[in-house]
Amino acid sequence: MIIFNRIQELQYQLNIARKAKKTIGFVPTMGALHQGHLALVQRSKAENDITVCSIFVNPTQFNDLSDLEKYPRTLENDSKLLQSVECDYIFAPEVSEMYTNEELELKRQKIEDNGWKQGKTVDFGMLDKVMEGAHRPGHFNGVAQVVSKLFRIVLPDKAYFGQKDFQQLAIVRSMTKQLGFNTEIIGCPIIRESDGLAMSSRNVRLTETERNVSPLISKTLFKVKEMQATHTIAELKAFAEAQIQSEPLMQLEYFEIADAETLQPISDYKQAKSAVACIALKLGNVRLIDNILLY
Repeated sequence: MIIFNRIQELQYQLNIARKAKKTIGFVPTMGALHQGHLALVQRSKAENDITVCSIFVNPTQFNDLSDLEKYPRTLENDSKLLQSVECDYIFAPEVSEMYTNEELELKRQKIEDNGWKQGKTVDFGMLDKVMEGAHRPGHFNGVAQVVSKLFRIVLPDKAYFGQKDFQQLAIVRSMTKQLGFNTEIIGCPIIRESDGLAMSSRNVRLTETERNVSPLISKTLFKVKEMQATHTIAELKAFAEAQIQSEPLMQLEYFEIADAETLQPISDYKQAKSAVACIALKLGNVRLIDNILLY
């Protein structure tokens, strides 16, 4: 396994692989890796000749600077984990390698930077106006900005994303199509702890008490899926909201049942061929998200 910090050095190595007709799989991460990330790498290893995992805490997708500062940075441990699953290359650039000072200043001033689109129009329609997009303005612009940069650097044949970030996956699919990247986007199932909690880098920030009550999130989602055949959407939403609000340590941000393709809220099952239940909440000072496909 080789660790690269510079774009030029990584691209030089990947160009050698391409000339040898090798396929490239890519797993973009912000580090603080867990089994969910490793599952993505393992799938990429199974489907490609070369697997690249990026570790980059992207500043342009954080609305709260304190959240950016608290985000765990564990490159040494991450490298050991990636070595254990035989990842080929790690790309771990500094912020200055990925962004100009001008780009970072635009973010600091909360100005939308359209320059990353490089002359092409990217319109996410309503995908980024609901749920996470509504609660974290500018977040998906930052996600799309860094993923588009990474795609241009790596030029992967396939890229792997976890379905826990269901809305992000939809945004990346849309961006990839609109910008014409020749990259297949692979969505991979949520990896959960033994008690059901969706694996997340943020979980390590939970106190022991908070961790003990955290399975309520997935239990609520599983129950909603079970109830779906016999209850209306309004009844499911009322149930889920009541469950979360019954736990004093949890502060619900949203629980939504949406069309799995458009992500727009639905009030009747007939409005969507496939529906997803999505939830976001604060558990203590830690923000957590989860989802489950209903049908």
